[in-house]
Amino acid sequence: MQTGKCLDLSFLATQSKASAGVARISQDLEAQGLPAPWAGDVKIALAEAINNVVEHAYAGLTPAEVEIRCQLHKTWLDVLITDTGNPLPGLCIPDGILAPLGSTLSELPEGGFGWFLIHELTSEIRYERSNGRNRLSLRFDFVQTV
Repeated sequence: MQTGKCLDLSFLATQSKASAGVARISQDLEAQGLPAPWAGDVKIALAEAINNVVEHAYAGLTPAEVEIRCQLHKTWLDVLITDTGNPLPGLCIPDGILAPLGSTLSELPEGGFGWFLIHELTSEIRYERSNGRNRLSLRFDFVQTV
């Protein structure tokens, strides 16, 4: 596995550009030797986090750039997502509590899984709002299996 900066990427905060950005980051990480199971977890968490930026941070605003910076090391990956959209409510990371699932298919909630998945798939989450910019940091620690 190579280590060092893996990717700096920016794209407009739209669903199509965000999907392409997540795909590109995932491909680059795998090309640098990140095993597929870990790459899958990273892709899911990134897709959820970036979807939140597109749908919520830029709700009611003209979409602007989302910047992604990845730093891959032998046993961990840091990802920084930066945008100029609306801040997280209360300037806090949501708890990531799973929404009640109900007992029938019709009772399943339409959403409410994103932050739960992000919390489950990452080792550490940090958020700050500074100079009109949101900075969401995600750390993924990779457990080595024998």
